[in-house]
Amino acid sequence: MIQLSFVILTFNEEKNIGRCINSIKGLSDDIVVIDSFSTDNTEKICSEKGVRFIKHKFEGYIEQKNWGLSQAKFDYVLSLDADEELNSELKTEIQNVKNNFIFDGYFMNRLTNYCGKWIYHSSWYPDRKLRLFNKTKCTWSGINPHDKIVFHNPNTKYGFLSGKILHYSFYEIEDHLNKIKKYSEIAAKAYLESGRKGSYFNLLFNPILKFLRMYIIGLGFLDGYFGWKIATLSAKETYLKYNKLLSLQK
Repeated sequence: MIQLSFVILTFNEEKNIGRCINSIKGLSDDIVVIDSFSTDNTEKICSEKGVRFIKHKFEGYIEQKNWGLSQAKFDYVLSLDADEELNSELKTEIQNVKNNFIFDGYFMNRLTNYCGKWIYHSSWYPDRKLRLFNKTKCTWSGINPHDKIVFHNPNTKYGFLSGKILHYSFYEIEDHLNKIKKYSEIAAKAYLESGRKGSYFNLLFNPILKFLRMYIIGLGFLDGYFGWKIATLSAKETYLKYNKLLSLQK
């Protein structure tokens, strides 16, 4: 049986971190929380749960996740966000994988709760994530704030677990508004630093395409009012991202 480390990033996650840790107790051989100097009760809750709590300056989501991997005691890692938990089916599957880890990495679906409603469409589900892997064979990459695991070997073999990560994304629509303002700014700066250019075409048409992809193609209309809000706010985030990128280019 392999030994498994769980790596969790936090910043002011007192609403979520206890639930997250509770969902992995009995499954983990090591839990390390990488915290960006929270000012709420996150540290207190982690201390009460008996997990390792390490403060580290936040320099970007990708950078923070890679640093977190370096703090994991074991090569086999499951990465979680503080606002996530494992459902019972997924916990059983991970326990079985620990007894027979035959792939380099394992995908699993993530189901998101938005303002109290589970979202089964809107291009948010199935939200397939690669979260269980051998850290010696991969690294976190992508463009901030959207990270992804990239394996060094192109012939990597993947498995899939049918259980779900349950994601408690936003408790209020105001939380979503605050996040898109933050994420659009981070993304615009990351695009500029990577040499990616924006245009007025992007500014005008990409938000429309985003809305259509989520609300029509992604069947967001089946999620009712919240499907509409998710699509419109996602389109707004796309607009803000390219508007800020154009401003930075000037």
